[in-house]
Amino acid sequence: MVSYVNALLYGVGGIVVAGMALLVAFQERLVYVPVVPGLTKSYPFTPSRLRLPYEDVWLRSSDGVRLHAWFIKLFPECRGPTILFFQENAGNIAHRLEMVRIMLQKLHCNVFMLSYRGYGASDGYPSQHGITLDAQAALDHLHARTDIDTSRIVVFGRSLGGAVGAVLTKKNPNKVAALILENTFTSILDMAGVLLPFLKWFIGKSTSKGLKILNIVVRSPWNTIDVIGQVEQPILFLSGLQDEMVPPLHMQLLYAKAATHNRQCVFVEFPTGMHMDTWLSGGDRYWRTVQLFLEQHVPEKKEENQSSQNENFSDFDAS
Repeated sequence: MVSYVNALLYGVGGIVVAGMALLVAFQERLVYVPVVPGLTKSYPFTPSRLRLPYEDVWLRSSDGVRLHAWFIKLFPECRGPTILFFQENAGNIAHRLEMVRIMLQKLHCNVFMLSYRGYGASDGYPSQHGITLDAQAALDHLHARTDIDTSRIVVFGRSLGGAVGAVLTKKNPNKVAALILENTFTSILDMAGVLLPFLKWFIGKSTSKGLKILNIVVRSPWNTIDVIGQVEQPILFLSGLQDEMVPPLHMQLLYAKAATHNRQCVFVEFPTGMHMDTWLSGGDRYWRTVQLFLEQHVPEKKEENQSSQNENFSDFDAS
């Protein structure tokens, strides 16, 4: 019996040690994937291929890293909302251009697409601290522009981009008008247990049980569940119920955390939405949902009838 217990303890200890070794050595490669296998780090094409007029923007983060971005305007004098878009963890901004093309058409907005450090044409290596600085540099650039309405900047983040966007929005209550999250995780700590199930008893935050003794070795925890509870601006949660990467429960938990103190939260589910295609499978309902949210919370004229828009949004969401 004693030998059995000893063997069990050794086995558990081995799992912990192996898990810690994996996390310490390879965690950045699990969290950040600038190069998708089979593709190159460079952009396969630019917005011009989709006949989108754009500006190459070069920025410097506060720690000196050189960053690249695309600023795409629907037309030269467009004064609609400006979407500051933060992508998922894999690939680069060029892989999101088809979605952005439709976004421009449906929402009549401008879109600023940032390449995180280490992604696309940006220098450096990705990390939570570094990407947070990158996001701030992008927002500061937008606020320095004179060709947009800086009171109508909306942060839109998908998956990892939602974690990035939540941090930026919390830190800039006077610079960001609203936040949109799509298929975002509660934390990387929770996602570790999803991606590596044998670790779920040793790492996690809001959706895991156990000792969680490996949390201390995670360098990019991205604790969105903590951050979202401090966001003051309106938040739209877009959740694909067929998400094969981030369990939909994560979005439900984020909404529940935010809604406890923020009455300007809207949660909308898309039954056929997967991790990368909710914007596509959601069809017109997806874009109408975003459009109504922007009309309600980022209107062109502040004196617009908010109660009428609230009623319209509720009617649509219930459909």
